[in-house]
Amino acid sequence: MQTPLQAPPPLRTLFPSSSHLPLLPYLVLRTQIRRPIRVRFSGGDGGGGQQRKAYPFDEIEPRWQRYWEENRTFRTPDEVDTSKPKCYILDMFPYPSGAGLHVGHPLGYTATDILSRYKRMRGFNVLHPMGWDAFGLPAEQYAIETGTHPKVTTRRNIDRFRSQLKALGFSYDWDREISTTEPDYYRWTQWIFLQLLKRGLAYQAEVPVNWCPALGTVLANEEVVNGVSERGGYPVIRKPMRQWMLKITAYADRLLEDLEDLDWPESIKEMQRNWICRSEGAELEFHIVDFQGHERGLNLSVYTTRPDTIFGATYLVVAPEHFLLSSLTSEEQRKCVEEYTELAARKSELERTDLQKEKTGVFSGLYAKNPANGEVIPIWVADYVLGSYGTGAIMAVPAHDSRDHEFALKYRIPIIGVISPPNESCDPDEPYLDDGLVINSSNSLSGLNINGLSSQDAASKVIEWLENTGHGTKKVNYKLRDWLFARQRYWGEPFPVIYLDDTGEMVPLLESELPLILPELDDFSPTGTGEPPLAKATSWVKTVDSVSGKPARRETSTMPQWAGSCWYYLRFMDPKNSIALVDEAKERYWGPVDIYVGGAEHSVLHLLYARFWHKVLYDIGIVSTKEPFKCLINQGLILGEVEYTAFRDQEGRWISADSASVTSEYSQERVSAEKVTKVGDYYVLKDSPNIRVNARAYKMSKSRGNVINPDDVVSEYGADSLRLYEMFMGPLRDPKQWSTGGIEGVHRFLGRTWRLIVGPPLPDGSFKDGTIATDDEPTLEQLRVLHKCISKVSEEIQETRFNTGISAMMEFVNAAYKWNNNPKSVISAFVLLLAPFAPHMAEELWFRLGYTSSLAYQRFPEAKSEYLNESSIILPIQINGKTRGTIVVDKVCSEDDAFRLASVDEKLSKYLLGKTIRKRIYVPGRILNVILDQQKVRS
Repeated sequence: MQTPLQAPPPLRTLFPSSSHLPLLPYLVLRTQIRRPIRVRFSGGDGGGGQQRKAYPFDEIEPRWQRYWEENRTFRTPDEVDTSKPKCYILDMFPYPSGAGLHVGHPLGYTATDILSRYKRMRGFNVLHPMGWDAFGLPAEQYAIETGTHPKVTTRRNIDRFRSQLKALGFSYDWDREISTTEPDYYRWTQWIFLQLLKRGLAYQAEVPVNWCPALGTVLANEEVVNGVSERGGYPVIRKPMRQWMLKITAYADRLLEDLEDLDWPESIKEMQRNWICRSEGAELEFHIVDFQGHERGLNLSVYTTRPDTIFGATYLVVAPEHFLLSSLTSEEQRKCVEEYTELAARKSELERTDLQKEKTGVFSGLYAKNPANGEVIPIWVADYVLGSYGTGAIMAVPAHDSRDHEFALKYRIPIIGVISPPNESCDPDEPYLDDGLVINSSNSLSGLNINGLSSQDAASKVIEWLENTGHGTKKVNYKLRDWLFARQRYWGEPFPVIYLDDTGEMVPLLESELPLILPELDDFSPTGTGEPPLAKATSWVKTVDSVSGKPARRETSTMPQWAGSCWYYLRFMDPKNSIALVDEAKERYWGPVDIYVGGAEHSVLHLLYARFWHKVLYDIGIVSTKEPFKCLINQGLILGEVEYTAFRDQEGRWISADSASVTSEYSQERVSAEKVTKVGDYYVLKDSPNIRVNARAYKMSKSRGNVINPDDVVSEYGADSLRLYEMFMGPLRDPKQWSTGGIEGVHRFLGRTWRLIVGPPLPDGSFKDGTIATDDEPTLEQLRVLHKCISKVSEEIQETRFNTGISAMMEFVNAAYKWNNNPKSVISAFVLLLAPFAPHMAEELWFRLGYTSSLAYQRFPEAKSEYLNESSIILPIQINGKTRGTIVVDKVCSEDDAFRLASVDEKLSKYLLGKTIRKRIYVPGRILNVILDQQKVRS
């Protein structure tokens, strides 16, 4: 990070909202570009050849990037004028991989940059920082494979990402750059953990985890795909381990309730609701019995959301990892149960709960008594029930639950209907899942009779009966589970706790002992014993309790990658603070984040974890808002270019794609776009129009070879072209497919804009200095075209409809090419409209128009309603026959109204104030000439 410089002195400019940038660099720039800029074309200007370089971007863009960096143009001062409105615009924390950026990454970054530049030009204090979520498994695996310390590769990757982002002209405040791997940062991550520990929100427990022996670490559910690790494809098993947990469930209700006030996509809010999944039901006890019905002195707690269906329970299911499983298994069935649980341990929770997967299970050998009717029903072990949800056991009612129904059919378990549909019409071969009237639900011995009641009334009566008889109680449950907060990895934040050697007691470090710095290791590979790699740092592990002086050992697990990314938005507000996580006044001003942009893949876990930490910090007075992110925007995915696939039969002859779908014997073959044409709604081979081909765009990946490197695009077309194209491809939130032909189109648009303002190239390919803009007064038509563009672009930026905003600027340029002149006032305003989208070109044009300060803080143009009204005209005003200015009037404006408007016009009033008027000559729609007493006319 750079050392802060003294703020430069104010610069007088033609605009009251001018930048505070110094004049000298502009003077230097002016001397640097006195020589003509050369531009090369591989084809004609709009003629037969294909134009590759429509304007000299390769000279313009590096120059302005240097200027912004040297002058720290986008630095947000530590102390800002808090009387001004603020706008905090943030990108989701990127992980700096070795592959660098592909063209999908800049989509969201460009959107936030446009918004940031626009808000600055509207007079807002803007906070737009960038940093790195750099701990985690990928860097550690690379270190194991190559022997390179993850710190080295992480810093190298960060340098690459930073250089790529700077090459795209993003207006980040690089003075606030942070990385989760720096001790000055993770000191405060450790501090937050201590606060959680103090409040009982961090604890240790024996829990089933996704253990990957090859990686030597616990994996989160989302890091396991089809029973193997997402990275490397190594087998993953479920096994119990003592782990650090965070009690996010204590905040479940608040996490649900506070979603309602957020300006987030409804789909994302619904995903979080479903992830938390609050349900009200009952927890009831079933007595365990053997085959003869003898009680075993053991009860099984079952959670159900449908107590109204208690009489329809025909079997129980326990999860393979249930803590009582051994006691619930007969000796005859023990081997079968153990084999089944071993197989289940290899599946992820997502696999186990997939509704499309065939249900599997094994009989435990024991039974249970239904407390409602005394019926003895079998206990099964099945992996579609999770040990982490509810009690890890369910009462199965196959007549009224899809999963139970499928399982009962497969294993020939009785199905008893106890809910009748209100209209008595349902498929008898399918489970009825909705509410209705209760039937077949009465028992004189238990004293429970709910026949004829509605489902809701029956559920209430069953719960009342359970509580009165001691068989159960009302219960609120959540699908949300406490956050497993430990990884058996090296590359992560160390836990700030120690364990006393003599007692094993866990002791938190003092806050003054933070940060606990991650020790250097040369060997990052798994230990093979289940211990984390940090166990190899013996001199670091062995320590002494600073309070008691007793020998102790450190925790060797590390925090998950999610830890550092939970709160980085707060540190950006005050990144250099050495005595507090964030300054109270700065947090009150900047919080919450106004616009947060990132991929929908982070919609649940990262956002949920960040919201949880934020609420804890709110409760202890660190933050002043209940939620961290006010508005959330998910950008769409950019897919690779369309791929065309054709098919051949066994003889090598082409077959149509619609035939291939029903033909088993065929081979696939990629064909180039040049060999394909579109006919109607389909693509066909040009040489064989009767042969249809499949056309599909895929997600960019190295394995498909369809990744587009933004460095290559910038080299050929320029950063402004890439920025503009990514915004022009379609609505920000929608998926889009890359097309090289599309970027050539926006590149030509920028070339047309350049030539409109600078003029055509000279015979030797260079461009003249300055512009061809004139000092002429704009015509009404020119002002109408401009203000229509201003209105549209302003509206579309605010609504993040960037593609239609660009279309509006294209319409302006098309119209301007028909004009006989280019008034400087109109062109200058248009350049300001262009600035958020194509900042390099806009800065260059602004400078060439003669302005002596960066446009980064110039006032964004505002549309004037009078120019949006087609009934208005511009009326020239003469004083003693000499035109002194113009006013905008209605076409049917009276002479008195025209004179009144002229009298209050800032430019014209000085000629009229205190003067004697001899007469007025008014030609409606043409002119107003005011004749003054000649003896009193100002010269």
